[in-house]
Amino acid sequence: MDKKIVNYMSTNKVFTLATCINHVPYCANCFYVFDSTNNILIFLSDNETRHIMEALKNKNVAGTINTDVITVAKIKGIQFTGEFINPEGAQKEEFYSLYYHKFPFAKAKPSPIWGINLTFIKMTDNTLGFGKKLIWER
Repeated sequence: MDKKIVNYMSTNKVFTLATCINHVPYCANCFYVFDSTNNILIFLSDNETRHIMEALKNKNVAGTINTDVITVAKIKGIQFTGEFINPEGAQKEEFYSLYYHKFPFAKAKPSPIWGINLTFIKMTDNTLGFGKKLIWER
């Protein structure tokens, strides 16, 4: 994966998760941690949320990560697809460890942890030239 993508995903903290059930899309914003070793987004969310209930039914998800900018020349953002992960055992413990390291305050409201095994990323980075795209696929 290009270092520019890894850096961008590692320094941001909120992504939009898109799910779809019965041809009806839905989106939710979540705080995340990027596991750059395994190319996984890790996040907390309650079991009863619509996006989690839908992702458990259809593991194919998509999303975006972007930065609020004023000028077009500074636009950066990511569009991604991936497979939803309901971790168990050692993977679940590793997810919690990574997440709480970045967001220790999250321990105040314990929640289930989830992941997205990234399969495709398209990063637009106008700071590298207008409309510059970086592509990564698993």
